Parts: sequence; C-alpha cells; structure tokens
Amino acid sequence: MLSGLNPQQREAAKYLDGPLLVLAGAGSGKTRVITRKIAYLATECGIDARHIAAITFTNKAAREMRERVAELLPGRLGKGLTVSTFHSLGLQILRHEAKRIGYKPRFSVLDAADAQQILSDILKNTDKAGLRLAASAVSNWKNALLAPPAALLAAQNEDEQQYAQAYQVYQDTLRAYQAMDFDDLIRLPVELFRNHPEALETWQGRLRYLLVDEYQDTNGAQYELMKSLAGAAGRFTAVGDDDQAIYAWRGADVENLRRLGEDYPDLKIIALTQNYRSSQRILRAANSVIKNNPRLHEKNLWSEHGVGDLIELLQCRDDRHEAETIALRISAHKFECRTRFADYAILYRGNHQARLFEEALREAKIPYQLSGGQSFFDKAEIKDLSAYMRLIANPDDDPAFIRAVTTPRRGIGAGTLEKLGDHAGQRHVSLFSAAHESAFQALLQERQLEPLLTFCDFINRIADRAEKEAAGALLEELLTAIQYEEWLYETEDDRAAKAKWLNVRDFVGWLSKKGAEDGKSLIELTQTVALMNLLEGRDNEEVDAVRLSTLHAAKGLEFPHVYLVGVEEEILPHRECLEGARLEEERRLMYVGITRAQRGLVISTCARRKRGGEITPCEPSRFLGEIDADQVRRTGSGGAPDTAEVKEDGRRRLSALKAMLAKT
Repeated sequence: MLSGLNPQQREAAKYLDGPLLVLAGAGSGKTRVITRKIAYLATECGIDARHIAAITFTNKAAREMRERVAELLPGRLGKGLTVSTFHSLGLQILRHEAKRIGYKPRFSVLDAADAQQILSDILKNTDKAGLRLAASAVSNWKNALLAPPAALLAAQNEDEQQYAQAYQVYQDTLRAYQAMDFDDLIRLPVELFRNHPEALETWQGRLRYLLVDEYQDTNGAQYELMKSLAGAAGRFTAVGDDDQAIYAWRGADVENLRRLGEDYPDLKIIALTQNYRSSQRILRAANSVIKNNPRLHEKNLWSEHGVGDLIELLQCRDDRHEAETIALRISAHKFECRTRFADYAILYRGNHQARLFEEALREAKIPYQLSGGQSFFDKAEIKDLSAYMRLIANPDDDPAFIRAVTTPRRGIGAGTLEKLGDHAGQRHVSLFSAAHESAFQALLQERQLEPLLTFCDFINRIADRAEKEAAGALLEELLTAIQYEEWLYETEDDRAAKAKWLNVRDFVGWLSKKGAEDGKSLIELTQTVALMNLLEGRDNEEVDAVRLSTLHAAKGLEFPHVYLVGVEEEILPHRECLEGARLEEERRLMYVGITRAQRGLVISTCARRKRGGEITPCEPSRFLGEIDADQVRRTGSGGAPDTAEVKEDGRRRLSALKAMLAKT
C-alpha cells in the first residue's frame, strides 16, 4: 500500500500517534500521501472507510482525490468514505441537523449574486464596488465567527458600522427565506457543535479521522470546524505549505499553521521537500526567492529531474510587444519540439493583463483557454432553471420565487407582485405563503389572482414528487410545462436561443446523470448546485490549448513550459502590497508562479506599459533581483545574451528541426 513513497512520505502516511502537520512543498506528492494514508487507515489500521473524511477546497480536487482512492480501495473497501470540500461537508452536516438550528432540511443555498442582491436591497445601494466591499466585510465577519453585535463592536469606521447594521438585517432576511450563504455552511456547523454537544458527539463518532488538504488556505471558521471534529485527541493529518499561502484576500489565515502547534502541543511535523515536477534550476530560483520571507519552518525543494535549462528573463519594449513576442515563441517552440498547445501556460498577476495576450494568440491562430471566465452556472438560462429547483425545494426562498414567477412571464404583472411583496412584508411571511392568504387574495381581481395561484399550485405538485421521482424526468416535465424553449426563441435571436437551449439541455443531462449515479433526489441536487460555482469548470475533458490564467487560479496546476509575464514593480508585487505581510504574500505568489513550471520558464518584463491611456515606464520586480544570477540568462532589449549561449541555443534548435524533418 505504501510502496513507491519516499521515506518522508511513508512516515507521514503511517503516523497515527497524534495530530500531524505535513508541510508539503510544491510538487512534493501531497495528494499521493493523502490517498495512500486513507488506504492504509482502511486496510491496515481497522478504521472503516465510512469513518474517514478527506477535506479539500475545490470540487475538482475532491473529485480527483476520490478517483485516486477508488483505485486503491476498490469495491466495498471504500464504501462510505467522505471526500468533499469544506462547504460540502458543512452542507451535509446541516442537512442532518437543520431542526436543531431552526431550519427545515429543504433550506436554500444562495449564490453570491443573490446574496449581494439582498445586501443591495438592505443598503439601498446599487454601486457594485460598494456592494462588493459590504459583501466582503460580512463574509470576513462570518469567517471570523463574529455575530452581528460583535461585528458592530469591531467596526472601525462609519462604513463598517453601516455594513455591520446591514449584516444583522441580512441574517434576519436569510432566516426568513430559510436560506444560507456559502459562509453559513461553515459558520453554522461550528455554532451547532458549540451549542449542541450531543450533535458534536454524533459527528465525531461518524468521522473518526480527518485528512485536510491545502491546510494553509483555511480561515478561522474552517479551522474551528476541523478542530471540533478532530476532538481533543487531534485525530487528523493536515497537509499544507506556508510558502503557498496566497489567499489572505478571501479570508485564509496562514496563522492557522502556527495556531495548530499552540492548540496541539504534541503536534508532529513532517516536511516533504523532494519535488517530482520541476528541474533543479527552477527549484533553485524558487528557493532563492522564498527564503526572503520569514517562515515557520525552513525547507528547500530539490529534484532528481536534472539541472534543466536556464530560466530566461525576457525584456520587452512594451506590453503589446510582450504579448506578440510570447505568442510567436510558443508557435515556434511547438513547431520545433512537437509539443501540444496544452503544454504552455501564460500566467499573470491580474485579469486585466489577459486582453493583449488573447489578441496576440488569436492573431497567431493559437487556441487558448482562459481561466476565470464566466462560470457555466452563472449563465442566465442556468440560473433560471436553478430558481425553479430552489423554489421547489424551499417555497420560502423569495429570490427564487421572483425569478421563477417572472421567467417566462405568465400574465403576472408588476402590480400584482408589488402588492404581494407589501403583504408579505407586513405579515413577515414568504411571498409564496402570502399568495395563499385570504387577506391578500381579497386585494386582487380574479384575472390577476388566477395565474399566480396556478403557478403556486404547479410548484406544489412538482415539490410533492421531488423526493420520490427521478430528477431528470421531473426537470424535463418542468421545462415542457413552462415552455422554456419556446420562450427563448421568442425573446432571443435564433443563434443566442439555440446556444442557451443547448446549455439547458447540457445542465439537465448533467443533473440526470448525477442524480442517477449518486442516488440523489431533485431536492438534494438543488442544495448542491449552488456549490457548483466552486468548480474549475465542469467535467470537461482537457482541450489542447494554451492556458491563460492568473497566478491565483493556477495554484495546484503544472505545465511543461510557463511564461510568467508582467513581473514588474506595482504589478507583482501589486502596488497596494509593497510592504509587510502583503508583500510577503506577493512573494509567495511569485514562488507559486515559478513552481508551476516543469521544464521551461520564461519571465518577462516591459520597459514601458500602457496604463489608463498613458504610456508609463516600468521597473523590473524586486523579486527578480532575488533569483540567483547563475540560474538565469537575460534576453530581449533589456540585456544582451551571452554569445556562447546564443550559439548553443541555435545548435539546439537546428538539431530539433533536423530530427523533426527526419521523422517526416
């Protein structure tokens, strides 16, 4: 079971004498350790798979881990194993314990857009930037386990006081809707376990050993959830890397690594430093940069992959020249080396840098895949169908009610909905409940009331069947009943309507398959669909295309050839992160970028760049000066390459061309 592991990996997989922190450097095989440890626990240590939980941060990572464990624990050996994200685990706990916290099991999970709309209504503000600040403040308070009164005390300025007051109304609104947001999926289980020891005892008995991946990305609430489940004995293995902690902006707290040692004095620490991804030169460069940060535990990555090519520091005239040069280089390198487009990645600090690279790649007829585009689940047509699903699962979900009752339009006018909203507000009931009250019905004429009641009756009929019948068949029936396809072609041009309808068909097919494979009803599927926004794409096969990605989105990925672009002061590091802890995180971001590369790494800078319509001079990033000079060669207008290196590079390219021609 543990064959193929190096000594440190094997020690981590076998250690069971107490809490364990595995400091896993980039590319050091941490997933292998986690999956082998799960198999070891289930086959050698007498812990049934149903009592083991592996927790990670994305559905993609959970899916890959589940697939790997299935190969090690085939058939019944792996039955009941929990491999999920923190949010999915929280959702599972809350489904079972909903009554203890005053919710019904059919509660709704609101996505970020719905949550922000509620805040917009409370604050009477439609400014997107302001709403993002408010949503971020509320999220940070929830992640820190601060209730609204505590948040009000912690508010440091007038804006934060306003957000804290909105936070209280926001929570009251969510409870009225019988709804939760993403942060509640972690916060509420922690509160549940604090207030209901019997519930905690049940779940500690159900999950007897925890393995937590990407531990450095945990926030305060996630850490408390892990600590609650692991108990005083610390029945866990946490796997993480303080050198790759790059998500402070979304609430992650690298201090959780230090806190672990304080809360568990007998914590065992094992460092994984052998890298299975990159050449020695790439690792030396990464080590030389990250050593400038204060670190909890020193570790130097090393590799048996050979010295490798020198890292190239490419100086370009300007940002357009940078994009065109890199597009041409990718095209030439692919032709010479017979590689795939998917072997190349262009990584940058901010999404705004992508546009020129997209233009240059299109001009060079190079296919590319852009990370961080609109989620499939954020498309209007998918949100339309999701609204119906949410309303079927939870009639008290007012945002879902409003979207469903108006999409498609069915003779229910704005005046009717306004009266319904006023009555529901006065009675403190949901819109769906208000529609059935005789006092409200007396306010409307028969022709206004009939289509509203017809809609509500339709939702009730589907809801009565939603726990028992196959999700796919019910959704097909729903789409036919609301005539959604016809409505699309009436309201969109033919091309857009066809594209949207294909997306709906894709969504229904995916839900049908997932419902059949996982044995989930429409209700259960509905509660997980909101979490799908955490996916990095759905289950699409990898396409042969150059990857364009931010450094944050590239974490966890690797590519044979990486172009790390725009490595300049005020870009990387970002102009708002030039000192203290924020500068340290920018350095970790640089480290993450370097360690994505397996064989080839080109780091580019520009002499000048267009910003806000003006051409401004650029200064190379301070991080470039931290890379050992003997690991790099400089090319481009900013530095003349060594003559011998140029000749050697020419000979290598000529040899590659001759070899390629010989094969043809």
